[in-house]
Amino acid sequence: MITVVGIGADGWPGLAPASRRAIASAQVLVGSRRQLDLVPDPIPDGDGPGAPARILLPSPLLPNLPPLLESLGDREVCVLASGDPMFYGIGSTLVRLLGADRVRVLPHVSSVSLACARLGWPVEQVEVVSAVGRPLAALRPVLAPGRRVLVLGSSPAAVTSLLDEAGYAASTVTVLSDLGAATETVRPARPAGEAAATGLHVIAIECAPAPGAEPLPRVPGLPDEAFEHDGQLTKREVRAVTLSRLAPLPGELLWDVGAGAGSIAIEWMRTHPSCRAVAIECHPERAERIRRNAETLGVPALQVVEGTAPAALDGLPAPDAVFVGGGATAPGLIERCWSALRPGGRLVANAVTLETEAVLADWYGGLGGDLVRLAVQRAAPVGGFTGWRAAMPVTIWTATKKDTR
Repeated sequence: MITVVGIGADGWPGLAPASRRAIASAQVLVGSRRQLDLVPDPIPDGDGPGAPARILLPSPLLPNLPPLLESLGDREVCVLASGDPMFYGIGSTLVRLLGADRVRVLPHVSSVSLACARLGWPVEQVEVVSAVGRPLAALRPVLAPGRRVLVLGSSPAAVTSLLDEAGYAASTVTVLSDLGAATETVRPARPAGEAAATGLHVIAIECAPAPGAEPLPRVPGLPDEAFEHDGQLTKREVRAVTLSRLAPLPGELLWDVGAGAGSIAIEWMRTHPSCRAVAIECHPERAERIRRNAETLGVPALQVVEGTAPAALDGLPAPDAVFVGGGATAPGLIERCWSALRPGGRLVANAVTLETEAVLADWYGGLGGDLVRLAVQRAAPVGGFTGWRAAMPVTIWTATKKDTR
């Protein structure tokens, strides 16, 4: 059994009795240098067989943690964590590696709870974004007028720069440092920037768009202008209908085959932070464009695979949904996508040519599902008047995999 103890910036005096006992009885203490330094030496009222060995957490953590745990054998091990170990912390990592039955967690108050207490923010109304080992671009989708956001693991300069780029330069940004310690400070990030960050800190944002900025919603159907593209883009109205058929749910994985500008995969991931997607694109310049769009629109974790389907699909994890936006006429492509789908998964394919439409009609005849055609018209000048200009109609086939066929 490994015990994980959350410890705050106030160190030993702020620990609950159960946490103190766990540390005092340990044979081995594992933590960062800062965390280990918060535990007095000798430990008051220690009842272990002598002072515990103190071991630094390895870096990089994930590849080196299992060998470290293996080397400790059956000794009583206490792992120190900052605040709540199950909130973006090592407690979650240990449970994933060892199982919940081998890990006991004694949490401390999280930095999020402390920050909300200082600011008077209801915790349940606050978005939290962790940039610890993750790109800060993940902050972009949660930005919305009036929303309150806490950012972990980034610098004030990086956060304010992103806010300026995203059209939220009018936001109020506060840096809360060393929460719970005697050195605690709460001060504005602007104009001090980096100087406002001392020690461990949390960055609080009250979102306010700059004058003239147009906030982007999380609902599918972003303006076409939100994407960098070369014309290979599922247009706004068709994209909204397509995503409604793909029906993203939290934690699900999408294959976007023939991704073009990556708009379907990007909007899929924007619906929920846990949604994942793989964009498959055979043109290298478009693949790079997808990566830029993913960064700009706040889903930097989008995986881009350069290659031609169906061969490029080999080795990918099984999807919960597949969108075929291009290449449906390629031999074996639809078969490969359908066979890879998990039970209950959705396959959606779009066609603008007669040849692709014929392929989808054949599959519709064999598997059923739903076949619709969308015709979109936009108002445009006609001389001194206004008339309707029709876009090419799009045929959409949707099928759900009811069993393991």
